[in-house]
Amino acid sequence: MAHVSAAERRPQLIAAAIELMAREGVAAGSTRAIAAELGVAQATVHYTFGTKADLYRAVLETLTADLVAHVRRAVANAPDLESALRSCVDAVWADLGDSLELNILWLELVAFSLRTPELREVVDRYHRDTADIATAALVEIAERTGRSYACPPRELSRFLLAGIDGVCVQRVIGGEDPPWEDIRRALDQLIVATCALAEGAGTAARA
Repeated sequence: MAHVSAAERRPQLIAAAIELMAREGVAAGSTRAIAAELGVAQATVHYTFGTKADLYRAVLETLTADLVAHVRRAVANAPDLESALRSCVDAVWADLGDSLELNILWLELVAFSLRTPELREVVDRYHRDTADIATAALVEIAERTGRSYACPPRELSRFLLAGIDGVCVQRVIGGEDPPWEDIRRALDQLIVATCALAEGAGTAARA
């Protein structure tokens, strides 16, 4: 059998871990089970990652890096505020919302990371990065179009991303047959609400 370097084996093991844990849950992601999923020796997993926590970290980093990259590409050339918000929503939803198993895995990993300091940093970085991308897009649009916002772009980004997280949870609760029309309506309403905040609606209530 041809030798496979650790650099080549690493993405294979990460993909196998994601596939296994999305299908059976984070608790099922033992090094033995992941090795069996790919058809390699358990020692290969330990050699490539060192510890189970290192493997989980790699899974989290892969999932978050992919999602951040999709959001960055989606909002890069948005011509206006509503387009940028819709592109951000669609990018996140395409990665998480359309896949029940992947959505559940993401929520499980986030919950697991809250009790694992070395993993929590990955999730914290993901939230910072997505907020940074959305904020930068809003600032760029404001500069290009000469418009201004009634509240800071960072607040708009946090509001939007918190809403997306909430709809993703609803997606999980809805199971295999969620009310798709209701979910799409909720996402559309989230975009409208964020635009309204940008225009100044609700600022009096906060004052």
